[in-house]
Amino acid sequence: MSKVLFSTWQGEFIDNRNIANKDEWTQSSFKVPANYEGDKNSKIFIGWNGLVVFDTGVDVIKAGTEYAAQYQIYSEACGRCAPGRWGGRILYDTFDKIARGEGKIQDVEHLKEISETMMKTSKCEIGRTVPKPLLDILEYFSDDVNDLITNQKKSPDYDNEDINYIAKITAPCMDACPDHVDIPAYIEGVRDLQFAESLQATKQTMPLAHTCGRVCPHPCEDECRRANLDEPISIMELKRVGADFETDHGLNFLYPTEQKPLNGKKVAIVGAGPAGLTGAYYLGLEGIACDVFDELPVLGGEVAVGVPEYRMPYDKYYKDIEAIGALEGVNFITNTKVTADMLRKFENEYDAILLASGTRISKKVRAKNENPDHEGYWPAIQFLDQINLSVKWNLAEDVDLSGKTIVCVGGGFTSMDVVRCSIRAGAKKVIMLYRRDEKTIIRNTSYEEYHEAVEEGVEFIFHSAIEEIYDEDNKITKLKVNRFELVPDPNGGRAQLVKIEGEDFELECDYLIPAVSQDADLAYIPQEWELELTSWNTLKTDGKTYQTSRDGIFAAGDCEYGPMTIVNAVGQAKRAASVISRYVEDGKLTLLDEEIMEDHLRALRVYDKKEEVKGWVKGLPREVSEKLDVESRKYSQEEVNFGFTHEEAINEASRCMRCYYIAMVAV
Repeated sequence: MSKVLFSTWQGEFIDNRNIANKDEWTQSSFKVPANYEGDKNSKIFIGWNGLVVFDTGVDVIKAGTEYAAQYQIYSEACGRCAPGRWGGRILYDTFDKIARGEGKIQDVEHLKEISETMMKTSKCEIGRTVPKPLLDILEYFSDDVNDLITNQKKSPDYDNEDINYIAKITAPCMDACPDHVDIPAYIEGVRDLQFAESLQATKQTMPLAHTCGRVCPHPCEDECRRANLDEPISIMELKRVGADFETDHGLNFLYPTEQKPLNGKKVAIVGAGPAGLTGAYYLGLEGIACDVFDELPVLGGEVAVGVPEYRMPYDKYYKDIEAIGALEGVNFITNTKVTADMLRKFENEYDAILLASGTRISKKVRAKNENPDHEGYWPAIQFLDQINLSVKWNLAEDVDLSGKTIVCVGGGFTSMDVVRCSIRAGAKKVIMLYRRDEKTIIRNTSYEEYHEAVEEGVEFIFHSAIEEIYDEDNKITKLKVNRFELVPDPNGGRAQLVKIEGEDFELECDYLIPAVSQDADLAYIPQEWELELTSWNTLKTDGKTYQTSRDGIFAAGDCEYGPMTIVNAVGQAKRAASVISRYVEDGKLTLLDEEIMEDHLRALRVYDKKEEVKGWVKGLPREVSEKLDVESRKYSQEEVNFGFTHEEAINEASRCMRCYYIAMVAV
């Protein structure tokens, strides 16, 4: 929290203008960006929810003028309504007129009238919210406004070029997305039948459009303002529409920008999963050559060998990979396990190294008599490797579980893939044990994934954990399982899981598949580098530039954070690639203003769950795409989700409220 001079942010009212001692100022209850970056402090923050003033000497009227200008600069007004199209122009022209010393008293009333009209009648959020902080300036800084008008003088900073006004367009869904994809733009492309434009909007920050249109946990939907009205937009499936259009119509690869000429710089990337691929994509676009090394015989990392064909068809994933490999200077080297000696050479031969090696060591369930050498003990990563290398490339023996009972321990995407693959491999009975409840497993994965597994016959036993594993002649035969209950914390903390005495039971088991989490295998990193690790034994970075404790060595994805989603890995790698592209030129770690603002807005939180959304048609049903019927999908690897039809896609895209917001900081 920060001490502020003045604030109207999200209903908060703080006015410390008459308090000379800054130590006595009231703090804002929000994470407003008082410090912009390093030794740069913010003078003022203006956004959709009001304004926050940090500096006693700030020129609020000039800042308001610059904020009004952003509506024109970013051209986010869709042009579909007069209040948004003309109102925003009038706001800027009139504010600027006052700021340059040519304003009149009637201009103030005109501004208020235009602002009220825009807030009531604009069709999208950017038109409704831009006037809010400007009205606050007119009301609470009226003495400053009247002084400029009465004396016909310029505002103090009107010609001051030393002040930098930095703006960022966002939306609740964009803010929640780790890649900050311009979601309203690609949805608008679908709505307007401009599918190529939709895909290009996605690829500005997300190169794996086919992939994340199918297997993303869509945190964006958890922070969709439409949910405050009825149901969130089906954001993930709409992303898939533009990507499938590219494939289905045989279009050339659509890149967000033209690739820059190769500049002689070269980066080594360890791992060809989502993080490594993303790093290569954005570095390649910047004209930086990349050699991407992977120990697997196929490209794509865990998505290729871990995510089943019925959920993520490899030919779709490979379209994303092909677009990356088609960039000049991007070179893939498979079947190559990087060693410490190789890394030592890389450090001398390349301008930087990006470690994106993932987490491919399955953790144990921590039960008595747990022995990975037991027959029937099959770690999730190895299990899914064999399934997918067999199904997709015929590079492994088929997995036949006919007549077998499978018990998987976990509660995330990996465990869900295990149990659903087991059904397709003919298992007689498939059980998932999970320590927590149904609500949590849905939050960890998705509503669709969980319910499709239930439909296919997977049995879920919640609030349970294995205490002991029984074997005969080194072969697993059964499991002793404990039952737990959630006991509320009397002090109001998180409820605790407590074992229920006398509720233990036994489960017959042919195969036990641990899928509780994965560890990173970092044995390939030279010991003398002494790279700093997290408490989870992953590579520690600063979380912003993604450089490790050694200069020139960066890390992104699972090996940096631990097992994460594809969209998180892509977001990290995109940021790392951005930093690396400048690092290889000047040896410095710097962030773009766009990236700094992303971090500030995420800390502030763009989505307000308590907001009451008004002025929109309520009750428009969320479209649900057709799925392969249960009996067919249980015995096949066909893609389960058919995706939206043409009509469904347009209907769903039309539900989007286009919730763009503008935020601006003066430093």
